[in-house]
Amino acid sequence: MATMIFMNIPVKDLDRSKAFFASLGYTFNPQFSNEQGACMVVSDTIFYMLLTEPFFKSFIDKEVADATKANECINCLSVESREGVDEIIAKAKAAGARIPEEPTDYGFMYSQGFEDLDGHLWNYVWMDPNGKPEHQ
Repeated sequence: MATMIFMNIPVKDLDRSKAFFASLGYTFNPQFSNEQGACMVVSDTIFYMLLTEPFFKSFIDKEVADATKANECINCLSVESREGVDEIIAKAKAAGARIPEEPTDYGFMYSQGFEDLDGHLWNYVWMDPNGKPEHQ
C-alpha cells in the first residue's frame, strides 16, 4: 500500500473554504467529512483535511496559528504543465485568493502560488521531466 498524506489545516469558515477549493476543481470525500471538517481529495494518495479551528485545536496543545500573520508552511503541489500552473492560479484569483508574487520560471521548472481565504500558502509547480537545473 502506498503511503498516503493527510494534511490537516484549520479554516475559519468550512463552507466558504470548501466552495473556494471546489472552484479550483477539487472534490471532497463525504465519507470523511462532516460539519467539523471536510476531506479534500488532491490525488489517490494526497488529502487535505479542512478542519474548523475549534476542531483543529482539539488535536493540539498550542494556539492555532493565524496564517494571515505568520506562515506555518507552504503547501506545494505539482501539475502536469506550465499552463496547468497558470490555470489554477487564475481560478484561485477569481475565487478570492491573494496572489503575492509573479510566476517563477527556471526553464526546467515553473511555479506560482497564492494565499487562500485563511492565509495558507499554496504553490503549484511544473517540472520538465527531461530538464535539469543549471549549476552556477
